[in-house]
Amino acid sequence: MTEASRPLRKDAVRNRALLVQAARDVFAERGLEASMDDVAHRAGLGVGTAYRHFANKYELALAILAEAIERVYQLVDDAVANPDPWAGLVSFVEGTAEMQSADRGLREVLMGVHDAEQMEQVHDRLSGPLRELVDRAKAAGAVRADVESTDIGIVVTMLCTVADVTGDASSDLWRRYLPMMLDGLRQGAEPSVPALSEDMLRKSMSTHKQRLARLSQRG
Repeated sequence: MTEASRPLRKDAVRNRALLVQAARDVFAERGLEASMDDVAHRAGLGVGTAYRHFANKYELALAILAEAIERVYQLVDDAVANPDPWAGLVSFVEGTAEMQSADRGLREVLMGVHDAEQMEQVHDRLSGPLRELVDRAKAAGAVRADVESTDIGIVVTMLCTVADVTGDASSDLWRRYLPMMLDGLRQGAEPSVPALSEDMLRKSMSTHKQRLARLSQRG
């Protein structure tokens, strides 16, 4: 049996779990500016132990991202299962915005990840349920006929940007704009610009993530 294939000892399993939990807390508070030393200190472990489990803080952040993505999948599945199309749509928008706005590290990880294969898998998993969610709401007359599934992702991104800019001053300010945006999905003047296609949204998000990643690696 090779070293890589050997199961972790009980103490190693415990230490890894402590590091992941500590990273959740530290990254939620301080974002990715926090260091591996900060995480190890919160976990009550030495930084050498942290590096034995994770090559760097970004690898550790990706372990947390995997859990967060599963929560997003559950949110969209629950929204589609809701018998009220509008209530389902609102629950998804509010749930995803709440999850990211409460966790600075999660927002930064989600916006900074540029693993193309991983993000394609996420988009593939979400695109079908989101289309169904919007189509049901349209059929029920709950949203405007020109609303597209890509608009939902943009709305969540806009709400999370509010949290990025004003989170230190008012962590819940995004909730002020949530009803305004939801009202815009239901009524109002015709948009002068069409929605992005799913392909264009994926390309735009990928380009943005790559740009953020390059900036984070400078200096």
